[in-house]
Amino acid sequence: MNSSEDQASQDGKVIQVAVVVAHPDDEILWAGGLLLKHPEWSTVIITLCRSSDRDRAPRFRRVLRLLGASGAMGDLDDAPEQIPLQMLTVQETILSLLPERQYDILLTHAPEGEYTWHQRHGEAAYAVRTLWQANRLHSKSLWQFAYEDGGGAYFPRPQKDADVHLALPDALWTRKRNLITQIYGFDPTSWEAQTTPHTEAFRCFSHSGEGQPHLSTAFPRSSE
Repeated sequence: MNSSEDQASQDGKVIQVAVVVAHPDDEILWAGGLLLKHPEWSTVIITLCRSSDRDRAPRFRRVLRLLGASGAMGDLDDAPEQIPLQMLTVQETILSLLPERQYDILLTHAPEGEYTWHQRHGEAAYAVRTLWQANRLHSKSLWQFAYEDGGGAYFPRPQKDADVHLALPDALWTRKRNLITQIYGFDPTSWEAQTTPHTEAFRCFSHSGEGQPHLSTAFPRSSE
């Protein structure tokens, strides 16, 4: 661990991280390298959908064990029609699934999502941001996934102006991709497997709402 990552350990205090995603596999696709890189973090991962999915739910629980994380699943509507949900419903689902209200980092989707387009990603982002700004969820910082796909023209890529770029060494990326293909069971030719980013990107906000990265020195921006 280098000196900048020592700084992220907060002088020996265990960092408490909450990851809020729409679907089981989002936590790996968009932040799996970050989570694998930091097994010393105390991480809870919640997914808003698919708790009744007899295939995906047990795979999610296995991923939690491999990450050394705790977690829970909701069962909000995830039908292809993507009918908008009431924001209060999304917020209350998040609060019901998280075991605590205080974290060092909240990690979730961006309002525009990571690709074109999934309603639940945007709803998760907005709900977490609203809860955080209203102090119903307390955290020193909010990190949002930072990817774009050119309106569907290509697989999601890190946004060039993201606050944090985390380039994954080959061995770490392989571990991440194995979670997608071997644990979640996506075919190597699937969109998910081909998407799996080699560089992860995040926008980071302090509690003031300003775009100043918290703990950004732990993951300095790197070239793609």
